[in-house]
Parts: sequence; structure tokens; C-alpha cells
Amino acid sequence: MVRWMSNRSLLPGWKRLFLDCSGEPWTCFLECAPSSGKANVSDVVLINLAYVSEVDIINDRTETPPPLASLNVSKLANRARSEKEDKLSQAYAISAGVSVEGQQLFQTIHKTIKDCKWQEKNIMVMDDVVISPPYQVENCKGKEGSALSHVRKIVEKHFRDVESQKSVQRPQAQQTQKDSTLSS
Repeated sequence: MVRWMSNRSLLPGWKRLFLDCSGEPWTCFLECAPSSGKANVSDVVLINLAYVSEVDIINDRTETPPPLASLNVSKLANRARSEKEDKLSQAYAISAGVSVEGQQLFQTIHKTIKDCKWQEKNIMVMDDVVISPPYQVENCKGKEGSALSHVRKIVEKHFRDVESQKSVQRPQAQQTQKDSTLSS
């Protein structure tokens, strides 16, 4: 457990070095510029102190920190609930023995259609379409219509994207292998 030297050790704008329980260091500003680039907002980083073994001061602010912006607590609660549901869904898929490809397809579909869940090893979309292993376009079953057509298009695009990503990675891997062979 971390011991705090004073109430001032974690004020906004101060930079700290945290060590997690595995000894891995990471640096954090306690107030972050928005990654979205939007004005009048800040990224908020929540740190579970149960996993922090040490905190070192890197630099302090000499002036009084600006007041913190108000947080939309209901929006944060909804986001936390949604993230928890997503993590539980991922854990369920792993424990059910779903392939990595199936998990990736589920995540792709879920980005577009939130009404997406696991039914054993099958992906159930909008209670209308079932995608069974090995999770290809021909494994999409349901009543013919716009829902089935839309899900099939998402599955097709997912596999096109996966294939194009592989074709980009193969030459890079081959070049890395050539470079290491030449340097030996």
C-alpha cells in the first residue's frame, strides 16, 4: 500500500512516477490535456492504489493549481457500466473457449451494433442473427432481411480488413528477418 506524505502529494498538474506491483514504472500527469483535442476538457486517469507500490515526485507546481472541471457523474457511471459489461463479455468468451478470431469479430460487430451478445460459442446479433463457429459469412444465419444482410456486410468487411492487415505485416516481417540475417 502506498503511503502519502501529505494531502498535497497528488494535486492536479503535478507529475508523478508510479510503480505498479510488478515493478513496472509509468509516468502520469495528474491533469492531462484532452486526447480528443476538445477545449475545456481534460482526460481523467483513475488509479487503483491497491496496485501501486511506490510514488515518486518528478516535479511540483509552484502556483496554485487551477480548479478542477466538474465531472458528469452519470456519464462516467454509464461508461464504467458499459466497460464492465464489455470486459465480462470478453471474459465469458475466453472461458467458453471461443477462438481469437471469434472474439475479434464480436468486438468488430459490437462497435457498430451494441445489441450483440454471446450465446455459448455463438454470436447473437439483435436477437435476429446468429453467427456460429468458424464465424465466416456463410455461418451467419437468421431470417432473410436487412438485419442479416447488414451483419453479413460487417463480417465480410472484418475479414477483408484482417486479410489486408496480414498482407501489410508479412512484408514487414520478411524485411525484419532479412535485416537480422544480414547483420549476423
